Amino acid sequence: MRGVDKIFAPLLGKPLVSYVLSVFDESPCVQRIVLVLSQRNLDRGRRLVESGRWSKVADVCEGGERRQDSVRAGLDRLTDVQWVIVHDGARPFIDADMIERGLEEARVTGSAVAAVPVTDTVKTAGPDLLVSGTLPRHTLWAAQTPQVFRRDVLADAHDRVTDDVTDDAAMVERLGAAVKLFLGSHRNIKVTTPEDLTVAETLMKSGLDGADR
Repeated sequence: MRGVDKIFAPLLGKPLVSYVLSVFDESPCVQRIVLVLSQRNLDRGRRLVESGRWSKVADVCEGGERRQDSVRAGLDRLTDVQWVIVHDGARPFIDADMIERGLEEARVTGSAVAAVPVTDTVKTAGPDLLVSGTLPRHTLWAAQTPQVFRRDVLADAHDRVTDDVTDDAAMVERLGAAVKLFLGSHRNIKVTTPEDLTVAETLMKSGLDGADR
């Protein structure tokens, strides 16, 4: 992102993360929000929260070296809740319906993850880049956030799984617990490059995700 932290990148004149905060703050399903940031962004994040209109933000805290360390930091500040929703601040197209679907599905199994069907053909290959197989596309889903967990399930996974993982659901899966997928959205993109930011601006301008937030 050319030196700009992606969650503070300007999206139609507002920091990208402000769209995320607004959706969670306005959701009747959400009681409390913890914003987890890198150490260098703590002051900036606190100033943003102080100048914003998000009454449900209860804490702004420092994350850790790994993604899972940052989630654990936020989890430790939510000790008296039953459900936890983990969401990436670089996904500004979260909506209230997705939050509600996640909670509904998580009530069945204790864990639920937003995902979309993979539309590309996926091949496996070794270091030599020779194809070793083609995966059956109808079984493949691309995981997103939000990811919703019963707090005790997520805390147990963080206590017992210490090696690197790419998302919290993978930790829960390693314990043998059921994780349910629910339909996310192909518009629920994660902004990681300047090109992604351009796409996000186009989506916002088109009104597909409610640019009036």
